[in-house]
Amino acid sequence: MGQSRVKESRRPCRPHRRSKPRLPVYGAIDLGTNNCRMLMARPTVDGFRVVGSFSRIVRLGEGLTTTGHLDDSAIERTIAALGICAERMRDRSASRIRGVATEACRVALNGDAFLDRVKAETGLHLETISASEEADLTLAGCSALLNKQRPRAVVFDIGGGSTEVMWTECSKGGKTKILDMLSLPYGVVSLAEQYGGGSLTVPDYEKIAERVTNDLASFDAHNGITGQVSGDNVQMLGTSGTVTTVGAFHLGLTRYERARVDGLAVDRKRIAEVCRRLAAMDYDARVDHSCIGPQRADLVVVGCAVLEAICRLWPVNSVRVADRGIREGLLTGMMAEETVQERNS
Repeated sequence: MGQSRVKESRRPCRPHRRSKPRLPVYGAIDLGTNNCRMLMARPTVDGFRVVGSFSRIVRLGEGLTTTGHLDDSAIERTIAALGICAERMRDRSASRIRGVATEACRVALNGDAFLDRVKAETGLHLETISASEEADLTLAGCSALLNKQRPRAVVFDIGGGSTEVMWTECSKGGKTKILDMLSLPYGVVSLAEQYGGGSLTVPDYEKIAERVTNDLASFDAHNGITGQVSGDNVQMLGTSGTVTTVGAFHLGLTRYERARVDGLAVDRKRIAEVCRRLAAMDYDARVDHSCIGPQRADLVVVGCAVLEAICRLWPVNSVRVADRGIREGLLTGMMAEETVQERNS
């Protein structure tokens, strides 16, 4: 028998296709008076893609307004949460991390000692930022939700220990800058401790609203905000657990859905209706609702009082809801810095 011949392939050899190197993972931590939040992301052409997140209510500022110190139990809760953040970022091999602490660490007499302990026990370095830096990061994280066709915007963040209010300018080029900002030295945690958030009375609800209105009066007059609101030149954007809860209730959600709430516009009159509905619920009903739960049941109503005061002072037609803020601002900033460094190298 003749020897069989192997038929040679005439297809050209293709060079081995190298897989693209994976883009780095960035990590951001926002440690507030009430929440500990972490976000990880990889850069994309038009922003970033989230690859991991963590959020836990720790109430770091619990009792702070009375004692001036961070409570031992609050410290333990917070370090445990930060330990989880550190572990998850190690698992993802996050190459660049930035963590910030806000109002609770700004005012606590043992704030620096607490952050030293965080570094020793979790390996995380957190920096305490000023109210102005907090406002900058918040705006950087949520400005994409602003309508660039409107020249002015009131942006606010009802936090756990402070409330930041920003008067901003939206340029035709799409960039937003802060023209003026005010940090009110109270938020939902401190107000709940002072007024009793579990069963807030109608008079106390109005006292909180009146306090906010009075504290914003000079800020309003200095910037002429009321006049511009009447001229229909102003939009409003709110970021906080209070605002996102109001958004969820407006939609009638039985479980919170970020994709439906983030970017939602809620009519001002509807906001007042939802706030009053939340205030009318008893504490147990708020505990049982999946969009509130036991850890925020005593905080949401005082937050509603702050929100209503802002909406009454500046009666913009609707408020856009942002479920984003400092963490997104941190990620955007780190990625932008890295791009600049690569271009200059």
